[in-house]
Amino acid sequence: MRPSRVTIGSILVWCLATMVNVAFSADDAATVGQPAPVQDVVTLKDGSVIHGEVVEMTGGLLVIKSALAADLIKVKWSEVSKIAVSHPIPFHLKEGTILNGTVEEGDPGTMKVKAGPTGDTMTVPMDAVTQVNPVIQSPVIYTGSLNAGYSQSTGNSSLRNISVLGDLVARSEQLRLTLLGRYVYGDNSGSLNVRNARGTIKLDFFITKRFFWFASAYVENDFLQNLKLRTAIASGPGYQFIERGDLSGIFKEMTFYTEAGATYFNEDYRDNRLTDDRASFRARVAMKWDWPLFDGRVTLYHYNEIFPSVQNASDFFFTMDNGVRMKILAGLASGFQVTTRYNNRPPAGTGDTDNLYLLTLGYAFDTTRKR
Repeated sequence: MRPSRVTIGSILVWCLATMVNVAFSADDAATVGQPAPVQDVVTLKDGSVIHGEVVEMTGGLLVIKSALAADLIKVKWSEVSKIAVSHPIPFHLKEGTILNGTVEEGDPGTMKVKAGPTGDTMTVPMDAVTQVNPVIQSPVIYTGSLNAGYSQSTGNSSLRNISVLGDLVARSEQLRLTLLGRYVYGDNSGSLNVRNARGTIKLDFFITKRFFWFASAYVENDFLQNLKLRTAIASGPGYQFIERGDLSGIFKEMTFYTEAGATYFNEDYRDNRLTDDRASFRARVAMKWDWPLFDGRVTLYHYNEIFPSVQNASDFFFTMDNGVRMKILAGLASGFQVTTRYNNRPPAGTGDTDNLYLLTLGYAFDTTRKR
């Protein structure tokens, strides 16, 4: 006896319904079987409880990534009563010990750290902790850039301009080495328009976290000003008014320092029939300001050096750089800089003020470690 078409159809519908129910049941079981991620718990002295992920604690501030949003919550470490951390992170203690492990809640003002390969539990007073999971910087941090610009025209005019700019800062806990260099060349149909080269090397020795003593040398050559070599050897005190992390928000990466000292200032000229060589003792006053924005993608900067005469304050030489540097991709960067140079006793046949506008493309780097 042949089964009817209705019977066969009913069997097929029943089979499909059974398969769907089994599939949904398996998905529900899988969902139920997946444990919810364990969150860190921070209890404050006022009774507030924060759930999320403990990121770090430096400078007395505990940073927690909220479980409810991607926001970072910052609380004073001194206001924390209890803490539980589910993932192993390093805890730095006052005596120099570093415990790497998870944490269970203890009595108010204490925490139980499970550290070491054996997972032994140690009770640690919370006021004995100086840092939690800090970003460890390398002993020497390097920042700097190398940029170049080139333009050329042919036809009715034959102009060529070349510029190269470079800077390097190497900073350790006690020393800071600064190197600055620039070369500019321009001609018109083979006739020289500009050829200038200058450089600065400076070493800072930090006596305290802010106060330092510097020694510097400034050198410059300018063909069209008959200048063979301008040299300024200086030394004196300086002070770091703003360091990275002193401020918050968009100002958190800003740095600013000033310095002043005594200088031996010397100018040698190619043709002494036009200008006599000069040597004098002068003062040196300088300042440097850097403001990285948007995670360092844009940096505004200012740097100047002033060399007033000790005998005559109205006699001085002044140089200043103002600019902006923008990161394009990875280390590729473009920059625009305005350099102003003023000499109230210029060489014969030249003016007292020079302004140079440079648009460049190059490479910028910063080895500072960030989370």
